[in-house]
Amino acid sequence: MGTKTQPQLAKDNERRIRANDKEFNSQFKYHNNYIKTSKYSIFTFLPFNLLEQFQRLANFYFLCLLVLQLIPAISSLTPVTTAIPLIGVLTLTAVKDAYDDIQRHLSDSQVNNRKSKTLRNGKLVEAKWSEVQVGDVIRLDNNQFVAADILLLSTSEPNGLCFIETAELDGETNLKAKQCLTETIELGDRNDSLWNFNGEIICERPNNLLNKFDGTLMWRGQRFALDNEKILLRGCVLRNTQWCYGVVVFAGVDTKLMQNSGKTQFKSTGVDRLLNFIIIGIVLFLVSICAFFAIGCSVWEGFIGQHFQAYLPWERIIPKDYIPTGATVIGLLVFFSYAIVLNTVVPISLYVSVEVIRFVQSFLINWDEEMYYATTNTYAKARTTTLNEELGQIQYIFSDKTGTLTQNIMTFNKCSINGRTYGDVIDLRTGELIEITEAVQSVDFSANPHHESDFRWYDRTLLDAVRSDEEHSHVFFRLLALCHTVMAETVDGKLEYQAQSPDEAALVSAARNFGFVFRTRTPNSITIEVMGRTEEYELLNILDFNNVRKRMSVILRRGDSVVLYCKGADNVIYDRLHGGQEDLKARTQDHLNKFAGEGLRTLVLAERRLTEQYYNDWRMRQQEAALSLDSREQKLNAIYEEIESEMQLVGVTAIEDKLQDGVPKSIANLQNAGIKIWVLTGDKQETAINIGYSCQLLTDELADVFIVDGNSVEEVEKQLRQFKESIKIYNRFRPGGSEGLERLNSESTIDPMSAAITQTSAFMQETNLPPTPPPPPAISVVTFRWDDKIKDNKGGPDSAECNDLFGDEKKSVGGGTASIMIDENTGFALVVNGHSLVHCLSPELENKFLDIASQCKAVICCRVTPLQKALVVELIKRAKNAVTLAIGDGANDVSMIKAAHIGVGISGQEGLQAVLSSDYAIAQFRYLERLLLVHGRWSYYRMCKFLRYFFYKNFAFTLCHCWYSLFCGFSAQTVFDPMFISVYNLFYTSLPVLALGVFEQDVSDKNSLEFPRLYTPGLKSELFNIREFIYSVLHGAFTSLILFLIPYGVYKDGVSQHGFIVSDHMTLGAVVATILIVDNTAQISLYTSYWTVVNHVTIWGSLVWYFVLDYFYNYVIGGPYVGSLTQAMKDMTFWFTMLITVMMLVSPVLAYKFYLLDVHPSLSDKIRQKSLKKIHSRASSNVRRTASSRRGRRSVRSGYAFAHQEGFGRLITSGKIMHKLPQDFAFPLGLGTKKTQALHNNLTSADGTTEKTNHSGQDMANNNNTNLRHNQNQNHSSMADITGDGRSSGGEGGRGSGGSEDMSPRAPCQDLDTINL
Repeated sequence: MGTKTQPQLAKDNERRIRANDKEFNSQFKYHNNYIKTSKYSIFTFLPFNLLEQFQRLANFYFLCLLVLQLIPAISSLTPVTTAIPLIGVLTLTAVKDAYDDIQRHLSDSQVNNRKSKTLRNGKLVEAKWSEVQVGDVIRLDNNQFVAADILLLSTSEPNGLCFIETAELDGETNLKAKQCLTETIELGDRNDSLWNFNGEIICERPNNLLNKFDGTLMWRGQRFALDNEKILLRGCVLRNTQWCYGVVVFAGVDTKLMQNSGKTQFKSTGVDRLLNFIIIGIVLFLVSICAFFAIGCSVWEGFIGQHFQAYLPWERIIPKDYIPTGATVIGLLVFFSYAIVLNTVVPISLYVSVEVIRFVQSFLINWDEEMYYATTNTYAKARTTTLNEELGQIQYIFSDKTGTLTQNIMTFNKCSINGRTYGDVIDLRTGELIEITEAVQSVDFSANPHHESDFRWYDRTLLDAVRSDEEHSHVFFRLLALCHTVMAETVDGKLEYQAQSPDEAALVSAARNFGFVFRTRTPNSITIEVMGRTEEYELLNILDFNNVRKRMSVILRRGDSVVLYCKGADNVIYDRLHGGQEDLKARTQDHLNKFAGEGLRTLVLAERRLTEQYYNDWRMRQQEAALSLDSREQKLNAIYEEIESEMQLVGVTAIEDKLQDGVPKSIANLQNAGIKIWVLTGDKQETAINIGYSCQLLTDELADVFIVDGNSVEEVEKQLRQFKESIKIYNRFRPGGSEGLERLNSESTIDPMSAAITQTSAFMQETNLPPTPPPPPAISVVTFRWDDKIKDNKGGPDSAECNDLFGDEKKSVGGGTASIMIDENTGFALVVNGHSLVHCLSPELENKFLDIASQCKAVICCRVTPLQKALVVELIKRAKNAVTLAIGDGANDVSMIKAAHIGVGISGQEGLQAVLSSDYAIAQFRYLERLLLVHGRWSYYRMCKFLRYFFYKNFAFTLCHCWYSLFCGFSAQTVFDPMFISVYNLFYTSLPVLALGVFEQDVSDKNSLEFPRLYTPGLKSELFNIREFIYSVLHGAFTSLILFLIPYGVYKDGVSQHGFIVSDHMTLGAVVATILIVDNTAQISLYTSYWTVVNHVTIWGSLVWYFVLDYFYNYVIGGPYVGSLTQAMKDMTFWFTMLITVMMLVSPVLAYKFYLLDVHPSLSDKIRQKSLKKIHSRASSNVRRTASSRRGRRSVRSGYAFAHQEGFGRLITSGKIMHKLPQDFAFPLGLGTKKTQALHNNLTSADGTTEKTNHSGQDMANNNNTNLRHNQNQNHSSMADITGDGRSSGGEGGRGSGGSEDMSPRAPCQDLDTINL
């Protein structure tokens, strides 16, 4: 018994896997690698789909009505009138659901049938992904997707290294290094050795933590610790590695990718949910009306009807012995009879029409040429037909960054060298800047044999400077060619670079095209080619980059000269420059501000010439620090600080992380529409912030950018509390200008000076003079609030078209006035790191987090996992009850797309996972603007107008029976012909209202984009809500009352001019029906704002169609009402009755519409009338679309953003990354002999921690220095100028200028670059 329970115990507490042992692994019943995202199978589709459809209250309601209509004793209508539409709705929905599920099946099949090389019985065979089992050893080749979560065993690279791209998981495109255990490297690619590998893995249970793995490998009697660095996750792509082998640890749904995917949720629109609520209300209304009529019928039968049984005999089932009992039974039957007669208030045709309208609207989205992307031949696609109107009610957009806002392309855009900026193209005739477009001719680099054909540069003056051997430009590009961790290899005779980050690839590529070609490297040398001449440098040290240092340096020797090249963040480098170059620093700072204002990613370059004696002395102290057992990191950082000082400024690089076309314009338009935009990305903080500025989600006019980066609940709570206080202080200063300051001085006990000191906003830090009111933000959202009296005023059919959008303050009918409020939410932005977001989403902090986030113009969450993205969306859905949209392009966005009300996938470079999980697919982010502001708004507007008219016409039609009941003894006798009742919604009124729902528009698509405030009514659900529904019901009730009473009064005891009696039931029914159809035609004509040929045909055609069908039914088929309408129409009484009735029904509607148009016109009314004199749209020309159109802008923030990661420098200098080591390789890391290096490596592995600087606080303190130094002359040096005697400007004891007393020329910023990730 004990042996049997052991596997179960292991399964409950841990996961045990034995490589190549299927029998051992099968006892734990681990999931295989089969993926299933579909909902149905062939056998389960019909029952499950019907069960799902009948969960909709409407379908269940009509099913109950159908059952009642099958009972002859209570049904006055044939069950066919309900059965056919119900079956049609169920069939239409089932076909759509089946199509969607077939697409999911095809997607699953595509993934499951991918091929993977798996080791079986000692041989490598091709197997489907779905056949891969836990414990299998599989082989991966270069550029191949990882099939499952595997433990890395061996690779083709030295020291068991391999490189992967994790864009599908976290959105990052930089390569990451993984390394297998040293003990398993020997397995190599020998199938026999790998098949004999029988190691047992004990690890954690499946979870969604992408950056964490804990496990142990037991092999050959030894235990080896396993961590995340030895695991390759499903969804990653193997890069720059010929092959690798691994054993499957997690498969299928257990993989971390699938654990982060989230569950497919049933999505419905807000209109659907409101309809469900309305249907419940209508059912309760019908029950009460039927109960009232049942009681009335019982009373009437008990007192009056019993005496007329000779003419109105009771049914056989009615007891006649005791009158009260018989009357009660009749009343009970009449209750159900009225339930059937009055069910047309909400006919099944409503849902047929809704599905048809949505279906056609989906095709309008698919056919929109304005959302066609010619580059990839991709149209927009509505992958679901049930959510169109929800696109017009989006309140929050959650967007991925990489591949969604950006193109995943880095380009060398501009630079500053020795105080001169390059990259702008100037018209020599006018001296003005030329907008860079495709028409502008780029510089020809074909004279360089190593140039890249896709490299674009437009400023020829820089190339001329390089070719004329201008000193400073040579230093600049020589630094770019030498200071990096890029690897070079020759493929098919062509030099190619393998960069760990796209930033470095862009910089090295730029140097290459300008003639400074990085050729090759060894652990202790770098070879470049300068203008055709080969230069070889001895690589002494790499001071690697990390998120705290924010810089990397290389120390090189050529001949007898030693030089340090450094590149990094502007605030970090500026604090380490030597004195005497204030003028250069000031001019370069101006260029930095200019580049940052254009949204470019900047790095500052610097150099320092070292004497041989100083370097040798420093290297000895560096070796001592590296071998130290106590405080090794702090000592190394101090040593690095020492040599990275007293540097000479070389220049600045400006890289453009290319946005997709039109992103800034689209974001600005969506924000002006009232939509809040959050960016959720797996990228680093600096990168995310930089893109935020590039796409205008963040602007320099913001009062502050709050950064939440606490590592504990207490730290995060403290930061949130401080930010909330900052917002309070800002709001007290901001709204009233100087008056607000006086109010703060008089009402608050806080000293204004102390408030100014503790305030975190940038404008509060600029000066220590008495505080003054800050300038207003550049973008202010102005909203108009109406008093309660006005709020209660109803409008006409279009009254809900956002009356609070008017720009003029006018007295309302209720005597209230419109008051203007400035929305203060535009003053701040919030940046949250992933580890801090965990605490922000906790129950104790989520309310505080939401409180601050809701007061911010933009929110950026960086370093977030796919599951965290979904949790953020769920939080907003739950806490704000807001309609959300998520947009992304990779598998890491799937969970977010599934969680949001609307999921939009971008068919980009990261595959189709996001598209296959989405509701709508577009090719570019800019198409989201049109999808929402045009198609979304139109769909919502059309659906709301359709519903308002539909309920109106059906209440007007159905309630006629209620008025007639007062004259027929509550007998459930219908006033209309049963055939008319059956086809009223199907033939007489369906097509006009369908045309309204498909083609109606209040303004054109151009105006919808030009005036984004038109979108606002959808945000507030103002076009269709309970108030509008009640208005439609009252309008319909009034119409039905007039419709019935006027003809009844005319024809009661009426006689025609020929002496015929016209007071019969059939004549009355035919006359009321005809006037009803004419009134419907008149009403929908007033409803329609946009006339097309289809509208004319359906509206007027339906009127003609009524008379044709009535004649055909009564005269051809022989209906019971034959001749009734014909005889009535021969008498002028009919025509005068119709004219009076229709005028009485149309006149109030016309008067009210004219009143609204004249007194309270909506924004769409004003646009249609071309009288927009005081309402201004957001001018598109003012939105800065690309860097080239933002040249004149300056920013005081840092433009630093570098996607590089720590560790590659150590891999290079240790030789682990090299395929071949040189024979004389003896001093990696500058540690001297190999023996010393081995000792150092042992100490490093024993310590096992990451380098962190103890000077980060000092760096942060220096960020706020604002004084500029006086101008002085300065000299610039290059490697070519280093003399043989080795004299340099860097003395032996030279220290950096990073002390707190040193004043940096940086303008104040919001400390965006000083956060330790």
